[in-house]
Amino acid sequence: MLTPQSSELFDIPFYQFAQMKKHAPEMIEPTKAAYKHHWQIWRELIGRVADDLGEPFAPPHIERWCNGWQERAHFFAYFKYAQYQDSAAIISILLNRRRLTVSLDWHCYKAGVSPIALPQYNQWLDELNAQKYAAFDIWHGAEDEYADYVTVAGTPSENIRLHNEDDFFCIGKHIERADLGKQDVQRWIVDAIEELTPLYEVCFK
Repeated sequence: MLTPQSSELFDIPFYQFAQMKKHAPEMIEPTKAAYKHHWQIWRELIGRVADDLGEPFAPPHIERWCNGWQERAHFFAYFKYAQYQDSAAIISILLNRRRLTVSLDWHCYKAGVSPIALPQYNQWLDELNAQKYAAFDIWHGAEDEYADYVTVAGTPSENIRLHNEDDFFCIGKHIERADLGKQDVQRWIVDAIEELTPLYEVCFK
């Protein structure tokens, strides 16, 4: 189960192993052990979410806890429909030092191979029911993952406008670090994904 300690994991001064070796070699092994422990919890959680969701979702992508030369600043996973596995439209799950987030997102790293382009992804904005999604946060994709976001209810419709052709919005829900462990987080993630699914489907119309 996720707890505040799962998020506190990322409160470290260095992520690169070379920096740790130079400035704090004593932290390398304990940090690796902590990452491995919490990432295992993360992986099992995402696996159970996948079991609950079932088809038409494909098995989730779960990013590893390190890339060989540095530890991650967050844990990241995403879901797609099996039929849209090459698409850059995703429903992502992100755990960083501030919070847990589930959101509809545009995976920029996959944009070059995606069968849908950014304008198609942005179609969900035209279908956004402000009343249904009032409690969801909405933010520009370029905003920092640690930023304060505004709810749909708190965002005037005229402010939900793209800045340029490369801009896109994300929409999602969060659990702040201090509140992790106070709820059935597996159920919470599943519910959030299911609520976002209608918007996700609009991207492929």
